[in-house]
Amino acid sequence: MEEDNNIYSGFAYVYDRFMDNIPYDMWHSYIHGLLRDYNINNGIVAELACGTGTITSMLAADGYDMIGIDISGDMLSAAYSKCPSNVLLLQQDIRELDLYGPAAAMVCVCDGMNYLVSEKDLYNTLCRVRIFLDYGGVFIFDLKTRYFYENVLGSRVIADNRDDLSLIWENEFNKDTDINEYFITIYSLCDGENGLFERFDELHRQRAYSIGKVKELVKKAGMETVAVYNAFTKEEPLDNSERVYFIVKNGIV
Repeated sequence: MEEDNNIYSGFAYVYDRFMDNIPYDMWHSYIHGLLRDYNINNGIVAELACGTGTITSMLAADGYDMIGIDISGDMLSAAYSKCPSNVLLLQQDIRELDLYGPAAAMVCVCDGMNYLVSEKDLYNTLCRVRIFLDYGGVFIFDLKTRYFYENVLGSRVIADNRDDLSLIWENEFNKDTDINEYFITIYSLCDGENGLFERFDELHRQRAYSIGKVKELVKKAGMETVAVYNAFTKEEPLDNSERVYFIVKNGIV
């Protein structure tokens, strides 16, 4: 993701404004429930690609010793203002994850793993997770599906116009490569008196992976996929699932 180091730069400071439709309380409740299902009731939990730290701060309130990790320094700056002081925030590429010691669990939600657009990147990340995950620990992550990219998001333009902010999202999904590209243009009011706006442009790339391919890479990395759920349920994924959750365990206890 070296080529993507500049994503979530200008967007980082308005991310929460435009993502105000995400039901974070429901997401947190689901993730916390999955952690408890696998007896992760305390200890160190690392959130990979933590973004502005919303889920990190919620899990910290549950009593976990949280580590938030993101490649974007700008996103971490936003997380710093949101997370309690006992949360450790690290700027790292998750393909090169390097913690001070093992974690009881790791989580990666809101498309973080979709940003790994090559199988090599996904495999390398899973290998790094295995190194720093307790034996018997779990890695919980979500993935947007090919169905979502092809049939829900598709190749279209989305606009969100507000008094002091505007966003234009130009999306294109390549069916041959399973890679979704979206070019984001943001106009942010910087001088209200004179009505001046600052413009930011960012190109984001995500990839859709089949469940079978992810299971294959998990096994190759030395871990086991113990469950795959249709998002926010404990049911098997459907043909039209838009997001799925993986529960991966490091070792069998």
